Amino acid sequence: MFTPETIALRVPATDWEEAVRAAGQLLVANGAAEPRYIDGMIRTVRELGPYIVIAPGVALPHARPEEGALREGYALVTLAQPVTFGNPDNDPVQVVIAFCAPDASAHLESLRVLAKYLERTDFVPRLLAAKSAEEVLLYLATDA
Repeated sequence: MFTPETIALRVPATDWEEAVRAAGQLLVANGAAEPRYIDGMIRTVRELGPYIVIAPGVALPHARPEEGALREGYALVTLAQPVTFGNPDNDPVQVVIAFCAPDASAHLESLRVLAKYLERTDFVPRLLAAKSAEEVLLYLATDA
């Protein structure tokens, strides 16, 4: 699901858009999405609001498959400083997990897999404390 190349830690971002772009760039660099997918993720937040901030401190940006998703892909970014997306219940955000899926079925499966991680009570603190992508991968590989 994640590789060292799809994880970036303590990334500087001045606002939610920069945070989404940082995660989206990892999807593009990994060949999971076209560059236009990043614009699709940002457009989705602008049009539908910050519903992607689904837990305290965590945002899951994504776009529709036809906006440039090439295959199933995931990117995880922790931010150097929290940013506000506009979600009064779950802001500020410091963990951004972008994903793309080529169809609706894969999209739902991606959400199911990510939900398992989000159930972990130590999820956000462990990610923020991680010093390397390898440390994040070890944590994600363990059962909750």
